[in-house]
Amino acid sequence: MTVVDGPVPVLDVRGVTKTFPGVIANEDIDLTLNQGEIHCLLGENGAGKSTLVNVIFGLYKPDKGTVKVRGEEVKFAGVGEAIEHGIGMVHQHFQLIPVFTVAENVILGDELTNGPFLSMNEARRRIRELEEQYGLIVDPDAKVGDLSVGEQQRVELVKALFREADILILDEPTAVLTPGEVDDFFAVVRSLVDQGKSIIFITHKLREVLAVADRITVLRNGRIAGTADPATATQQSLANLMVGRDVVFQVDKGEAHPGEVALRVEDLSVEDERSVMTVNGFSAEVRAGEIFGIAGVEGNGQRELVEAITGMRRKAGGTVEILGHNATKLTPRKIAELGTAHIPEDRNKHGLVGSYSVADNMVLNKYSQAPFARRWVRNTSAVHDEAEELVEQFDIRTPSVDVPIDTLSGGNQQKVIVARELTGDVDLLIVAQPTRGLDVGSIEYIHQQIIDRRDRGAAVLLVSAELDEILSLSDRIGVLYRGRLVGVFDGADATREELGYLMATGSTPDTEEVAS
Repeated sequence: MTVVDGPVPVLDVRGVTKTFPGVIANEDIDLTLNQGEIHCLLGENGAGKSTLVNVIFGLYKPDKGTVKVRGEEVKFAGVGEAIEHGIGMVHQHFQLIPVFTVAENVILGDELTNGPFLSMNEARRRIRELEEQYGLIVDPDAKVGDLSVGEQQRVELVKALFREADILILDEPTAVLTPGEVDDFFAVVRSLVDQGKSIIFITHKLREVLAVADRITVLRNGRIAGTADPATATQQSLANLMVGRDVVFQVDKGEAHPGEVALRVEDLSVEDERSVMTVNGFSAEVRAGEIFGIAGVEGNGQRELVEAITGMRRKAGGTVEILGHNATKLTPRKIAELGTAHIPEDRNKHGLVGSYSVADNMVLNKYSQAPFARRWVRNTSAVHDEAEELVEQFDIRTPSVDVPIDTLSGGNQQKVIVARELTGDVDLLIVAQPTRGLDVGSIEYIHQQIIDRRDRGAAVLLVSAELDEILSLSDRIGVLYRGRLVGVFDGADATREELGYLMATGSTPDTEEVAS
């Protein structure tokens, strides 16, 4: 009889190395995952986390090394073979078709048929079984495009479980979730583990790692930098291991010195794609030399508000004044020419052109201006030099400024947008979710850049789902609830509890008492 010390790994990665032209993404990586375990992968943007799980899931073939699943060495020719071995993956960017129903998305590629016809009733029955077993509340007949981000993520989990996955890879699963959705998600994760599933969990959020992990492995520059026990680790120790230096969590921010009004919004109303009024009578002012943060649960009109102010969405009513100019009907380009910079919420849809090079994306807002163009003739060397300088300044991990930007990690793509928008003369900075998907070192740097812009006299409108970010950066804080500004606080006096209550209910306990 053979005696085995400790649990037998359901997944065993040994010596995995993966290179791409000009960059070593993974070098000699060892990783194990045990039955019923949550193993968290931490690391800076570009540290090699996504590459490693893409090797495990069959999207990439390793240059060397081995992967074993339940003791059997595997060499996947593609994702289909990984799925057959019980591995499922929920990607950072969901792989869903918005016009399809939940059930249609779940069975896509693994269709249930009754003769020549799809067996949708059987699909619905199995989805409801999974819903009951794991607490995944989804409507099989709902259109995916009508679902919230948190609901779409549950659909991705159902897809993996529908294919009987018992090893789940979750790549930045909480990056786009609200605090309430994060709590719901963790309840689902714990239910999965309690029923024998094993999970690799990739995230940048250190508080979440310490709350959910059984083991922690940290990658840095494509190699394992160390491991940690969540019972004894701290956010500071994990951040230092990730970055290789001491990380400052609290922004060093002096007192604001507000000047003239740079952005004035009066009685603004905006509709979403379904003609629903998601911004309804919003009014606010942002002054030069201050950061005005907008807090709110996602889905309360933040996206539509920012898109309307920046000229990306038509307004149903109200006015927008930027730096003394009536900008209500101006195009995004005209608004940018007034001295406005914009970091959009959706980097892939509104911030980048995926097939363009890193260098070309660095000048998307100024490609026609000197020195990047001379009499409508492109100055390629100036574009290249600008990109090289910003890549160095903002620590963007890329093998070259000439590679397509969609080959970079999500965090490095975000840093390209931030570098582009924070460079040059900016009098009004509008930032939506500026650090979504970024590691602690990058967050520290970008926060300081935003503060520096304020101190140089720019007005900053900050919209973020991260309440810690709002509290840390903002000089004044407004709470958005159902498209209305329901409260404004001095940043120094606002508390997490007070803001959280207002975000959830649209009122304060005091006003509710008076009303009753």
